[in-house]
Amino acid sequence: MIALSLAEIAGIVGGQPHDVPDGSAVVTGPVVIDSREVRQGSLFAAFAGERVDGHDYAQRAVEAGAVAVLAAHPVGAPAIVVDDVVAALGALARAVVERLGTTVVALTGSAGKTSTKDLIAQILERKAPTVWTPGSLNNEIGLPLTALRATAETRHLVLEMGARGIGHIHYLADLTPPKIGLVLNVGSAHIGEFGSREAIAQAKGELVEVLPEAGAAILNADDPLVRAMASRTKARVLLFGEAADADVRGENVRLTDDGRPAFALHTPTGCSDVTLRLYGEHHVSNALAAAAVAHELGMSVTEIADALSGAGTLSRWRMEVTERPDGVTVVNDAYNANPESMKAALRALAAMGKARQAAGGRTWAVLGQMAELGDASLAEHDAVGRLAVRLNVSKLVAVGGLEASWLQLGAYNEGSWGEESVHVSDAQAAVDLLRSELRPGDVVLVKASRSVGLEKVALALLETTEGEVAVR
Repeated sequence: MIALSLAEIAGIVGGQPHDVPDGSAVVTGPVVIDSREVRQGSLFAAFAGERVDGHDYAQRAVEAGAVAVLAAHPVGAPAIVVDDVVAALGALARAVVERLGTTVVALTGSAGKTSTKDLIAQILERKAPTVWTPGSLNNEIGLPLTALRATAETRHLVLEMGARGIGHIHYLADLTPPKIGLVLNVGSAHIGEFGSREAIAQAKGELVEVLPEAGAAILNADDPLVRAMASRTKARVLLFGEAADADVRGENVRLTDDGRPAFALHTPTGCSDVTLRLYGEHHVSNALAAAAVAHELGMSVTEIADALSGAGTLSRWRMEVTERPDGVTVVNDAYNANPESMKAALRALAAMGKARQAAGGRTWAVLGQMAELGDASLAEHDAVGRLAVRLNVSKLVAVGGLEASWLQLGAYNEGSWGEESVHVSDAQAAVDLLRSELRPGDVVLVKASRSVGLEKVALALLETTEGEVAVR
């Protein structure tokens, strides 16, 4: 963070100093919410969570080097006390971003936000110093924490924005006003909370409504609900996608033998070929979105294509591909899941398995619950099970309770009988089954909503310790 005195911070957040011997003491380190991450010069923001109250760690944070604590009440250590720590954190972020004048790029969408954010970050980092959202810290706490990592050298601030209701995106965008707003898609993620895709579109479209006239709204030309957001912004509109009228578009889209997308990237400045290091055709749309942002910020098509072709995965458990010494490939995509991302991952699995099937390799889909789908939940799980059969996935392992049983039922009703699909109770049962059945050349996809914790399966399959290793 840029250097600010405690007196300045108190004024920005409307707080009262407590036990602060010197208001001129300067915060020069990062703002953190975990006392274990404190570095010399940090500001420690104390939150009262469901299990842990950060205020209890205030003294430890100061001893570790924090200049002070942003707290809801006095903590017996130097503190700036405020009525609402979340609101104070947001006010501090807004003030820092305004002082820096860095270009803020904000993105939202139902699927692919984190993967696209990672691509944008890797492209823009080649152009100038860039700060971006780590992982999926895209809410009212994670977003300001990211913004507060920016320094005087930062030229691009890339922020992922999530929404669980109307008004959420507007709130986040008000904290860090973007010049460029990117909307990826409108899908079924969180439809149980929103009620309809139209309501999701209303929430996601709040991003383009706040853009300045001198800004740019980058919209998915292939998604009608996103394309329609052009009428909701005063900013200039730039379309990306495979549609013929997209300003930044992909042509001749195909998959390599190992399942990586390749395409011709067209921008208003020219054309260049791209072959991604990522797996699955769904990454084409993510790559085109990232390319549109880079084009808007002045990069040439050859610079963009080169950066895209070299970009990897920055965030854990998102199509994380690892080949074991015995020739089994594990695809850990267990960070989260919704109907769109689940279907995309299955198609990627099928593509990765094609070259291996001739040599006897099999494809395994180890799938769990997709959460927050409301009344559509069982039908969506049934549809995923059916798609696994249509894609000729060799083995479906459905893990968990009712939703998992519907995954298997969908596969069964589509024609998967015998041992082609199986329903197991939990992650350990899945690991036990896979350890006894996997053979060289097999490809295993592991995917479910984050709450299921199915990454334990992938991690156990990659465990190198000899002997039986329990799921951790």
